[in-house]
Amino acid sequence: MPSRWEQVVVDSEDPARLARWWAEALGYVIVHEAPDEVEIRRTPAEMPGLLFTPVTEVKKGKNRLHLDLRPDDQEAEVERLVGMGARYADIGQGDVGWVVLADPEGNEFCVLAGSSST
Repeated sequence: MPSRWEQVVVDSEDPARLARWWAEALGYVIVHEAPDEVEIRRTPAEMPGLLFTPVTEVKKGKNRLHLDLRPDDQEAEVERLVGMGARYADIGQGDVGWVVLADPEGNEFCVLAGSSST
């Protein structure tokens, strides 16, 4: 039987703060919180989750793995996320149909065109 995907681990300077930011961004809930890790999921029973763990070094360079978000309204979602503290990121994407943002600790993610346009 193949393995089941349980979570993505996110290195973080401040796991609690970044987990709360992503929980708000995604509409997730905190399912586990300890001094050295915080996990969020869509619902407590639904996997995969995002597990935020502490690191002492600052992020360097472009992420090798990132999340793609597909909202109903790309423009409104980008505005909401930027209002929450995300910032625009240039990773050399050029003129594309998605928007690249970075979370408060610099982790890049993409906001794809709205689901109504697919």
